[in-house]
Formats: sequence, C-alpha cells, structure tokens
Amino acid sequence: MKNNVLSSRIISASVIAAMSAGMLAGCGSSAATTASSAAPAASSAASTAAASTAAASTSAAASGTPVNINVTRATFNLGATDDAETKAVQDAINAYIGPKINVQITLNDYASGEFPDKANMAVAAGETNLLWTASWEQAVDCDDLVKQNAVYDLTDLIKGSTLEGTMPEGIWKASQYSGKDYFVPCYKESAEGYDVMFRKDLADKYKWDLTKVTKLADIEPMLADCKKEGLKYPYLTQKTAMFHRYGLDDFDFFSQDSLMGVDRSTDEVVDIVTTDQYKEFCTLMCKWADEGYISEDDATKTTTDTTTQTQDWGISWWTDVPNNAEASTRYTQDVEMAHVTKNWAHSTTTLGSCFCVTSNSTAEQAKACVDFLGLLYTDNKLADLYTFGIEGTDYDKDSDGFVVKKTDAKYNHSAWESGDVEDISLEKGEPKDKVDLYKTFNTTCETSKAAGFRFDKSKVEDKYTACLSVFDQYGFILENGGFSEKEVEGKLAEYQKALDAAGYQDVLKEAQTQYDAWKASNK
Repeated sequence: MKNNVLSSRIISASVIAAMSAGMLAGCGSSAATTASSAAPAASSAASTAAASTAAASTSAAASGTPVNINVTRATFNLGATDDAETKAVQDAINAYIGPKINVQITLNDYASGEFPDKANMAVAAGETNLLWTASWEQAVDCDDLVKQNAVYDLTDLIKGSTLEGTMPEGIWKASQYSGKDYFVPCYKESAEGYDVMFRKDLADKYKWDLTKVTKLADIEPMLADCKKEGLKYPYLTQKTAMFHRYGLDDFDFFSQDSLMGVDRSTDEVVDIVTTDQYKEFCTLMCKWADEGYISEDDATKTTTDTTTQTQDWGISWWTDVPNNAEASTRYTQDVEMAHVTKNWAHSTTTLGSCFCVTSNSTAEQAKACVDFLGLLYTDNKLADLYTFGIEGTDYDKDSDGFVVKKTDAKYNHSAWESGDVEDISLEKGEPKDKVDLYKTFNTTCETSKAAGFRFDKSKVEDKYTACLSVFDQYGFILENGGFSEKEVEGKLAEYQKALDAAGYQDVLKEAQTQYDAWKASNK
C-alpha cells in the first residue's frame, strides 16, 4: 500500500426496514407470490375495513358509479404538505377525469421524511390502492413489497391497455419480478451507462480529440497533460469503485457491486475477481496511481463530494443521462463527455421511481388504478395537475408554455416521481427537446438478458455482508489505485482467499441457483 496502510472500512449491507405485521394478503392469485412466507394476517379491524371497501367497490362497479382508489405518494420538494391544497388538487383531478374514466381518487400526499412510515402503515392496514414507491425507498421498497405479497399482479391488466403502450417493451421487462408486472415505472431515464468527463477548458487548451476516447485506457495521454498542468487529481475517481460501472458491457452486475455478475457472453453468474477484465482494470488503476494520475485521497475516501466543483481535477466520470449538459451546471464549470459504455436497461434501472397496486385491492380497484395510470401517462392536463397542482395557484406558465412554480406553492412535485416524462409539461430552464432526448435515450439502450432477475440474499445474508467487508479491505482499494502495480496480482489472490473464507462460494452458488431457476421460468 502506498505511503501508509489504508485503514479498512466495513461497507454495511443495506438494512431494509421490516414491514409492520398485519399485511393484507388479499386477492388470492392476483397478489405477488414468492418463495418467502405469506404476509401475516391483518388485524380484525383492518380486515373488516378492507372487506367493506371491497364490497363497496364491487357494488359501485356493478352500478356504473365511479370506482374510488386511494392514492399514496411522497413529496420531495416541500418540507411539509398542505392537506387543504392536496384536497383541492384531488378535487380538480376528479372533476377532470370524471367524464373520461370510471374512476375517482382520494389523494394522500406525505413529506418524504415521513412517507416511509406513513406508507408502510397504509399498506399494512389496507388503506391504499395505488402507491408510489422506489427500489431505494426504505420500508416500502420494491423488494420488500414483493416479499410481503403486498403488491397486485398487474400482468393481465396491463397487457393491451393504454398504459402498456406508453413505454418500450424492454422497460416493462426490466421492471418485472419472475416475469410478472407488479410495478409501473415512472417513465424517465430507464437505463444505465457511463461517460468519461473532461474539463472543457483543459480539452480546449491541449486540443484533446474526445472522439477517439472509446474506452477508459484511451485517456492516458490526457492524464499526462493533467499532471503537467500540476493538478492534484488528474483522474478523479470521486472515491468510487468503478468496475461495476465501466464493466457494464461485459457483465450484468445484478448485486450492484463488483462481487459477482452475469457474464453477457456466457449468460452465467461469474466470480468477478477471477476475470481477466477485473485484473486488467485494477492493474490500470494502480499503474495510474504509481504515475501520479490518481491521488491516494480517493482510495482513503478523503476527497469531498464538491471536489468536482473545483479546478483541482482534470478528468473524472459521469453517469450518462438524456441531458448530459446538466453536468456543467452541477459542477459549476463547462465539461464535455466521451461515452465509454453502452446504456443498459436491467433490473435496477427502471424502478428508481414507480407505482404499484396493493394486493388488498379488489379486481375493480386494480383495473381502476391501471385506467388512472393510463390516463395520467397520456393526458397532459391530468399529468400537470398531478405533478404541479392547480395552474394559477401552485404554478404559472410563461409565454413559451414552460412551467414556473410559485415560491409559495403548497403542492409541488417533479416529473421524475409523477408519471411519464413525455407527457408532463417542461419546467422553465429545461431544454425544449427534453422529450426527444429521453425518448432517444430509452429506445436506443440495450436490454440485459438478466433484466428482471433479482437476487434474494436472505439465505446467505450474513455471508454476503461479510464479503462486502472484504471488498472494502481489498476490492475498493484495488479499484481506486491504492496498491502499487506490482502488488496487484498478489492482492487479487489475497482478496479471493479472504472472500472464500467469508463464505463467498456459498453466495455465488446461491446466486447461480436462483439465476438458473429464473431463466427456466422465463423460457
């Protein structure tokens, strides 16, 4: 290790908050079913309430009166929600959709800080039908909802619906669990890919030809220029392990780390540490560190999140998005990009914001939810109401039709958590061609063979967590140039030995078993 011994750090595995007891199983075969045990029975009060709701909904559907659905969402743009304004938006939505679909909504809007607990309780008590959630939203994340049999199987309802046609087939596929549609993605950027990012002033000064950068190794001559410039961070890793990002074209990293992945050439789960690609990447990083292109600060995690806003770096990385120009605003200086991976739709890219129908919902309510989403994703007026609130009260539109939010708005959401980016009006400051940018981004991405596969770590959770600790001691440091180039081969061997001692082979075997079963069920 260079200069000093880097202290090891333990990367804790994500601890997902357990859902409350009393989850309604509901709807029999329409609820999500997994290998995990069924959700516990609801309390008698919740059961009675759910039964009454079901009876009322069935009666309403039979009589032709609107089916009411409870909608639960989080707001990220306000510190607290305003019940009166939420009710006003709800009423405006109902007045608008009444002549169009046989649905009325009860809108529940919670500040993001209280949303996980509020949503969790609403699901457990059977008090919501249409729920906004995300793969990262603690307590009601997608994995937890499926494991608890808390989500309705929408596969047959979506097929042939207006909603189905709002997104490419690959997006739907990547969002599935065991081939079933339990979630409806908010249609935004739905793929993952990576760029190398350059400070434009340096690119202009040294006349770098960025069109020739097609892989990471191509930037080496430019790093020499950055070192000559006297920069502290010629290549800034942003204290990030990058192999499971730069290696996307070779592997589907379903566990979102560099421990394992599906080899795209063989369609089998592989031990990443043993691959030629991993050795080549780590060797390159350590070589660059030896040459002064990567600072020890990245390996010791002492660079800051605002380093990219300084003049101390020359080249770094960027997650490819439909509008890459936003990076210049974020980093307060002009930057340029070279795209070095394809963009991939896979199991973790489409559910960063999504809707589900809870399994306590009746068949009529589930259909009403799909009908409501179908209209929300295709009708601009409804989309703007649901996203921005009431025009003239919560927002105005300028002469070019861009949304200008009011500073005192009491209802305030963003497109990324509201539906279909193609259907929601643009906010002032967004590019006029935003919809085309997103459409191109999402329709030109590759869909992974493993899209829809989700590794259930519950059987090997302790061993997987132990392996993450080993990764922090070896993998993270290797990927950030924390060893000398001549140490790489030996450190890789030590790394593998430590992983195996932590139970890695059992984790790998379990992942392969699950992947084989998933492939067989999706033939």
